[in-house]
Amino acid sequence: MEDDSEPEQSSWAYLPDVCLRHVFHWLDDRDRSRAALVCRKWSCAMDSGSLWRCRTITFYGQSSRARTLEFQSALWYTKKFGKYLKHLEIKLSNPYNTPFIKKFQVIMRGLLSHLGKCNSHLVSLSIKYLELDCLIWKNVVRAQFIKNLAAFLKRMSNQLDYLNLKGARITLEEGCELLNSLSSLTNRSFISEINIEDFFSLHLSVYSSALFHQTMSKFHRLTILTFNYNCISDELLDILREHSSHSLCTLNIKCHIHDPHGQVVSGMSWANLAKRAPKLNVNFFFERVMKHDHLARILLVEIPVRSISLRSCYFSDPDWTMRPTLTNLLPAYWHGLQKLTLELNNDHELLDNELLQLILSCKRLLFLKVWAFLSVSFMERLLQNRAERKCILTTIKVRIYTAQDDSTEEERLLADIYRKFKYLIDSELNYFVITYPMV
Repeated sequence: MEDDSEPEQSSWAYLPDVCLRHVFHWLDDRDRSRAALVCRKWSCAMDSGSLWRCRTITFYGQSSRARTLEFQSALWYTKKFGKYLKHLEIKLSNPYNTPFIKKFQVIMRGLLSHLGKCNSHLVSLSIKYLELDCLIWKNVVRAQFIKNLAAFLKRMSNQLDYLNLKGARITLEEGCELLNSLSSLTNRSFISEINIEDFFSLHLSVYSSALFHQTMSKFHRLTILTFNYNCISDELLDILREHSSHSLCTLNIKCHIHDPHGQVVSGMSWANLAKRAPKLNVNFFFERVMKHDHLARILLVEIPVRSISLRSCYFSDPDWTMRPTLTNLLPAYWHGLQKLTLELNNDHELLDNELLQLILSCKRLLFLKVWAFLSVSFMERLLQNRAERKCILTTIKVRIYTAQDDSTEEERLLADIYRKFKYLIDSELNYFVITYPMV
């Protein structure tokens, strides 16, 4: 007798589309393309817009065949799924010669042009570390790229909410041209988050530019602004107070040794901004700006500081000492400081007492990262104070520099300290402490 019943199907055949899409979400492009060939149902599910809303496209400076494939893949994706994009990240990894940059510029022209025509959902765009001041960017190629990007930003200005052009390294005029593109349709921009850290070329005194001030006055809904201290002036703070104080929550400010930072900014300007923007928190990141008089000009008591990072980047300079900064400047933020990062080559001064006193004075300090010359006993004193609830740290990451090749004894002492406070560390702390020979 023949069996007329249909062959038994896999349970996958009955899986709802919403479940299929959730599974496909975790697949890379190669596995997605293979899955789409399984059956018509899977192929239809693979075309769902929810799978293609976020995209990172990386262009690697490597062999010509791999380079050609990645360029072709970028264009294929944009033409097939670009209309669904909400979040796009472009990465340019290790560009090494002018022909590669020229090809990148041509591909980006096509990619941005197609997106500009088909997409009405894009809210987030990130293109970091373009480094347009490098010699591999010839003038004509550079000018064409900036023109294409400006045209794209203009077209998307009514929908973009986030823009990250960190590390672009362009001139003041070019930078303002790109930023102005975001407001060229309505003469004002409602984008909420901008990252223009290292956006301008090194050594530019952006703070004195009327063009930059005019450009920034067109932003009316900023919540997060990330930029360099060489952009800060009384005029800029007044502009932020006038146009974005109702929304402004975070300023991330980088101050690098090679950026001009000698301008005078008044505490009154900071106080007026903080008063009008009660949700404002300021995070400072200092790179090799360590001298007390330089820091004192910047770290004004009126600033609502939440986070401070001071990095000497392994450089040792006998002209600066950290002690007055720890004892005179940073305690002014005892009521608001939540995160402190110190990476110091302080081989000429021991800071155990000053650092511990600062930590105990900062009543809201949750995160501590220190790479410095410290004694091992500092960790025992810190953990003892934490056990006694004299501070509320939840993260402790310490690299204890030592001038000795053999740190066996220090490691043994750290192990003893860990055992002593194991109950506290395991239950309440994100804890990582090691010794590190600096010889």
